[in-house]
Amino acid sequence: MSQLRRQTDLLGHCDARLREAPVTDADKPGAQAPGRFEALALPHLDAAYNLARWLSGSASDADDIVQEAYLRALRFFDGFRGENARAWLLAIVRNTWLTEWRRRSDAADGTPFDEATHGLHGDASLPGWDDTGPGDPEMLAVRRDERALVRDALATLPVVFREVLVLREMEDMSYREIETIVGVPAGTVMSRLARGRQMLAAAVRAAQDAAHKPAAVTSNEPNVPNAPSAQITHLARLPLDGTTRGGRDE
Repeated sequence: MSQLRRQTDLLGHCDARLREAPVTDADKPGAQAPGRFEALALPHLDAAYNLARWLSGSASDADDIVQEAYLRALRFFDGFRGENARAWLLAIVRNTWLTEWRRRSDAADGTPFDEATHGLHGDASLPGWDDTGPGDPEMLAVRRDERALVRDALATLPVVFREVLVLREMEDMSYREIETIVGVPAGTVMSRLARGRQMLAAAVRAAQDAAHKPAAVTSNEPNVPNAPSAQITHLARLPLDGTTRGGRDE
């Protein structure tokens, strides 16, 4: 879905919900809030959808989560003090997802939702690094395969590691921003990133070994593990020493 289409659908949904739902005076946005909200919130709609998609593993659930999160944000926009709009919105998106998954989990079997072990299931098509770009067609195909491998491996990680990797590596957010969104100290964010990168690299290597195992059985060549490319191992080797990358405030 294009960004323009997503924006149009979101605004229509929020307007309809605000009209039909009973809203207390305390919850009503101020007269100038809708225009200010659109200016501040809509530029981050793709980031909100990307996070919701990686957390939920479902395109339809991600749309619902983002719509509900933006409606909540609009209703309480008067309480926004002009800090980091993106971090504020993504925190609401995460909380909206977490509330829904806890509700579903408790309704399904009475077992409390364990976000530390929850992984993605279902749809395999997930947002991630851009697959387009100039270059040799064969190399582009290789890079697409590698990115797909990384995305699939990332989808298997527990959510506490997956979410920080998505926010850091896909959304290019600082440790402070992730701290705000996830609600844990920056030191915990850094340790989860380190552990998540290790788990991701291990998952990628396991997937590569599995993909090449049938060929090794029928071949007369020695069974030499396929070395991961720089593209695949990139996430496992990113610095955690507080250095600045890409202009971010660490």
